[in-house]
Amino acid sequence: MRVIVIGGLGNFGARICQRLAQEPGLTVIAASRSTGGGVHTFSSGQTVTTLPLDINSTDFEARLAEASPGLVIHCAGPFQGQDYAVAKAACAAGAHYLDLADGRDFVEHFSANVDAQAKAAGVLAISGASSVPGLSCAVADHLAKSFIRVDSIRTVIAPGQQAARGIATIEAVFGYAGLAFARWNGGAWGKQFGWQDIRRFSFVGLGPRWGAACDVPDLALFPARYAGVSDVEFHAALELRIQHVCLWLAAALRRLGLPLPIHRWAARLDAMSALVLDPLGSDMGAMKVQVRGALKGNKQGCLTWQLTAPGGHGPEIPCMAAVLLARKLANNELHLTGAFPCMGLLELEEFEVEFQRWKFTSAVVEETQ
Repeated sequence: MRVIVIGGLGNFGARICQRLAQEPGLTVIAASRSTGGGVHTFSSGQTVTTLPLDINSTDFEARLAEASPGLVIHCAGPFQGQDYAVAKAACAAGAHYLDLADGRDFVEHFSANVDAQAKAAGVLAISGASSVPGLSCAVADHLAKSFIRVDSIRTVIAPGQQAARGIATIEAVFGYAGLAFARWNGGAWGKQFGWQDIRRFSFVGLGPRWGAACDVPDLALFPARYAGVSDVEFHAALELRIQHVCLWLAAALRRLGLPLPIHRWAARLDAMSALVLDPLGSDMGAMKVQVRGALKGNKQGCLTWQLTAPGGHGPEIPCMAAVLLARKLANNELHLTGAFPCMGLLELEEFEVEFQRWKFTSAVVEETQ
C-alpha cells in the first residue's frame, strides 16, 4: 500500500513515517510544503521519499490524486478551524484516510461532512486517530467492561517538559485558552473555559502535577457513547507550575475580553521554553484515564489506567492509533466504508506492542472512592 503522510516531516508525521517504513508492504512518502522532493534522512538514519504538497494550494486535490495514494494520513495541524478538504481529496483519489485531529468540532462533525464522499469512493475515513479519542476511547471501553453503570470518565495527559513539542499542538492549546466550551457535567451541558479549572493530579512515578481544562473531542463524543455517564472531563498537566500560572493568567485575561492572540506567539514561546524551562523539567510523560461508577455486584468503584512514557518518547503516543489502523488497512482487516471518529476500532490490547516498543509501562488499579 502506498501511504502519503501529509505533514510527514513534522513532529508527529516524521514519527509515523519512520514507524510505518518498518512495515512490510508499505511504501511511505512524506508530503510537506517545506520540501522540494527527493529523499529526506531523519536523525535516526532512516530515509523517506518526499513529495512537495501544500494543503492550501488550489491544485492540492489534483496533486494528491497524481501521487496515487492508497492511504492518506493527515498530520498537518492544528485542526481547530480546518475544513475537510484533505479528507475529501483523499476520498476523491480513492484512498483511505486517517488524521491525528484533536480539534473537538473537527472530529465531532467529521462524519456528517465526509461520510457521503467516503461511501461513494468505497473507502474508510477516520478522524481523531490519536491520543484522543483514539487511545482514550480504547482505554475507556476497556475499563467500562468492569462496570454495570459508568458515572464519570476523567482523562489527564501529562507531557514531559523535555519531550519534543509540535508548534501546531501549541497553537491549538493557545487557540482555545480562555474561550468557553461545553462540558457534560452532572448529567447536563455546562460551560467551561479553556486552560482554567486548575486542579492537582497524582501520577505513579511522576509525583503530583497541576492540570488545566482543555477542549477535546472526547467531551463531545463520550456522553453519547457511554449511556448514563453524568460527567466527562479532560485536563492537561504540564510539568512546570510556572507554565500553568502563565497560561491560566493569559486565559483569564482572554476570558475577560482582552484580545490576546497568544496562538500567534506559539513558535516564539516554544523557543523560549526550550531555552529557559526545559532544563528545569524531565523527559517523563504520562496519560491517565479514570472511570467511576457501579462495578459488577453494584459496588461503587473507581478504576484508573496509567501509561508512563520515559525517555522523552511521549510524543509517540499520539501516533500509535494511526500506525495501528494503517497496518489494519494494509492487511485488509478493516472492511468498513464511510467516515467515523476513531472510536471502537481498536482494543487497548492492540496498543501493547507499541507500548513495549518504546518501553512504556501501563497498569490498571482499583482505587477507593
